[in-house]
Amino acid sequence: MAAAASTATQSQLSCFSSINRNLHQLHLHRRCFISFPSSPRLPKFSIVMSAEGRARGNPDPYKGYESASKSMPYGEDTIVEESSKNADLFVEKKSVYGSAMIHDFCFGIPFGGLVLSGGLIGLLFSRSYATFSGVLIGGGLLAFSTYSLKIWRQGKSSLPFVFGQAVLSAALLWMNIEVYSLTKSLLPAGFFAAISAAMLCFYIHVFISGGNPPPKKLH
Repeated sequence: MAAAASTATQSQLSCFSSINRNLHQLHLHRRCFISFPSSPRLPKFSIVMSAEGRARGNPDPYKGYESASKSMPYGEDTIVEESSKNADLFVEKKSVYGSAMIHDFCFGIPFGGLVLSGGLIGLLFSRSYATFSGVLIGGGLLAFSTYSLKIWRQGKSSLPFVFGQAVLSAALLWMNIEVYSLTKSLLPAGFFAAISAAMLCFYIHVFISGGNPPPKKLH
């Protein structure tokens, strides 16, 4: 009986020691788990940027952004340079035009057509020096005024054509004054002399003003 009691006592002691050992190991395991927490989560934005950078073969996504911004064709300097070029071009175009009240071709084309028609009608009745001169001067006035309109539309100065029309108007005025002094007739010499004088004053006004006015979009 004594041997059986001692055997039972030893088995109980070994069982208690095993339980105590297991509890101690569990306590240590819990301490290790608490002392070493899991790594913090990265923000979603940084994860997405990193994934995009790796997908494009770029280890540093911010470096790729900087290189892309540097390779943009239109930076601040380019925009400023383009703006200055446009401003200079606007000033240059506006300096081509003058400050005249009316364009020379507005009156020059009808005036040239009238003189040319008068010269051609005069050839039907008499082939004199005055009629031939009227045809030549009328054709020249019509050509100069037409080219002046064409050059003005191209954004160029038409002052040379204005000067040419002024010279032809002066020649026509002188010729009709001579004819009127000999014939004393108002038609056609007096009529063309008065129109030539008025147009000569108009061309002088346009020439002194610096040329034709600019288009409305450049005002």
